Amino acid sequence: MSVSLEQDGAVVARGVTDADGRIAELAASLAPGRYRLVFELDGRFFRRVALDVEIGTDSKYHVPLLATPFSVTSYRGS
Repeated sequence: MSVSLEQDGAVVARGVTDADGRIAELAASLAPGRYRLVFELDGRFFRRVALDVEIGTDSKYHVPLLATPFSVTSYRGS
């Protein structure tokens, strides 16, 4: 799955998930602020999911996206 990270409408990072569905590091040294994570899905109904997130001073973020043909769920993991 292709994932991009945007700030103020501009793409600041892109990545593709590995076989485990993860991206080891999408963007290093991000400044605190508001960002949008955009997930490009291959599903027939859900084609794209965008999450607006607030990044603080934490060093790592884990944002799982669980998608089925009938639902989409996300949360901030640790």
